[in-house]
Amino acid sequence: MAEMNELQILRHSASHVMAQAVKRLFPEVKLAIGPAIDNGFYYDFDTSAPFTAEDLEKIEAEMKKIAKENLKIERFELPKDEALELMRDEPYKIELIEALPEGEVISFYKQGEFVDLCAGPHVNYTSKIKAYKLLSATGAYWRGDEKNKMLQRIYATAFQSKDELNAYLEQREEAKKRDHNKLGRELELFTTSEVIGQGLPILLPKGARIIQLLQRFVEDEEQKRGWLLTKTPLMAKSDLYKISGHWDHYQDGMFIMGDEETEKEVFALRPMTCPFQYQAYLNRGRSYRDLPMRLGETSTLFRNEASGEMHGLIRVRQFTISEGHLMCTPEQLEDEFKGCLELAIYMLKTLGLYEDVSYRFSQWDPDDREKYIGTEEQWNEAQDMMAKILDHLEIPYKVGVGEAAFYGPKLDIQIKNVFGKEDTLITIQIDQMLAEKFGMEYVDADGVKKNPYIIHRTSIGCYERTLALLIEKYAGAFPVWLAPTQVKLLPIADRHFDYAYDVKRALEAAGIVRVEVDERNEKIGYKIREAQMEKVPYMIVVGDKDIENKTVSVRDRRDGDIGSMPIEEFIAKITEEVNSKVIK
Repeated sequence: MAEMNELQILRHSASHVMAQAVKRLFPEVKLAIGPAIDNGFYYDFDTSAPFTAEDLEKIEAEMKKIAKENLKIERFELPKDEALELMRDEPYKIELIEALPEGEVISFYKQGEFVDLCAGPHVNYTSKIKAYKLLSATGAYWRGDEKNKMLQRIYATAFQSKDELNAYLEQREEAKKRDHNKLGRELELFTTSEVIGQGLPILLPKGARIIQLLQRFVEDEEQKRGWLLTKTPLMAKSDLYKISGHWDHYQDGMFIMGDEETEKEVFALRPMTCPFQYQAYLNRGRSYRDLPMRLGETSTLFRNEASGEMHGLIRVRQFTISEGHLMCTPEQLEDEFKGCLELAIYMLKTLGLYEDVSYRFSQWDPDDREKYIGTEEQWNEAQDMMAKILDHLEIPYKVGVGEAAFYGPKLDIQIKNVFGKEDTLITIQIDQMLAEKFGMEYVDADGVKKNPYIIHRTSIGCYERTLALLIEKYAGAFPVWLAPTQVKLLPIADRHFDYAYDVKRALEAAGIVRVEVDERNEKIGYKIREAQMEKVPYMIVVGDKDIENKTVSVRDRRDGDIGSMPIEEFIAKITEEVNSKVIK
């Protein structure tokens, strides 16, 4: 276990104070676990009813009492049989104790009447816990497994001073304003429907337009870099997934149609594109002259995510991804991996997301062999090769043991949302196993048949997740090239309509096609406020002087009124912003 810093120790101690408060107020509740996390701490409880906002207020008040009591926090140890006896009324603690290896020290911490199984460390008195806040209560499966019982989790945070706590809470309130799940709905980018199902969002016209722009951008850029476009089916027989290993290693995450015991053919919606794209490679014989072969596809995928894991556009059951598979020789591997990484970085920089990312080298877990295909030697070889490539490219990464795909190690480009939760946005994987499984070969220069190396990669990741991150990054005020409406024309009176449409046609002729005219019988101030709320990049107010001088009066959503100018000048200005994909 990594050593805890002072803040983590404080937060872990606060989780015990919170658990003590819960047990005082709700004695029938059973305790699970309560660790410190990046932005605070949580504790899981088995309770007959969810915690309400009023419950959280009562728990906070009781925590304050416990802090004032200045209880000494003391550690003690017990042998296993005595530990089990002490925790006889806490079934989750019993389960944890029974899972401990023989001979391991079993430690507890006591504060007043409250005793908890814990490795520590903790502060020495409850009075040290002064600046804390309970944030929310939600459901959470015991040990994160949906097959287990749903517990109630209270999220909270603690700091060493009130000022630090207040600063964090202010930052959290700002994050709430940017939360894509709230803002995306308010801006009418997406919605959901109970009759369709959880994790299946509906992209509304504005959101669908942004996704379309991203897809065109990605496909055009990939074509420039030598990627060939494929279009493969959304489903396949179980036979295909048995060859790839998905049937044995990923079946719980798949949507399966039919029963193998009663039907000759069982189909499943695809969770990945790789086994489908391999069929394009297998279409005919290949030689080293055909390599590298870069196959890319805008793929719709389906994954049976647990209900507790789904959130807005970040984690869904159906999503679209910029997926590609690259077949190459061993000599080409590093250059091609570098090309995939350069493409991903270019995409992220263009979108303004690059400064927020980190890298994770995801490796296999040799102690959990059932999760993976291949031999230890194959895994060591693939991981050593990838480590050399990453080190040679000077990629700063952390290691994630057990995070590899079942067929190979990968570089995960990680990004945090506004609340600090980290997700994978883009992956680049090295695979030396699936080519052999599918019989993918090429004839080398020496006339010998060999299996190619395969690089699995995305260039922008899941489009839905990318849209969510862009909503939060820009608080809905997208760069001009991505804005669902780029310009809104606001005629002051009915007599200005004809000129407004003349300006609209001029803009569209120049390629600025997402232009709207607000024809409503409303005052100009109201129209401006509405367009500002919709976060339209540019508003053009049309009045008598504009018609007389053949000009446009332009408002920038950020800078306000930027003056009157000839229509040609404004066209040049906005066209340059769109073509350069400038971020402002």
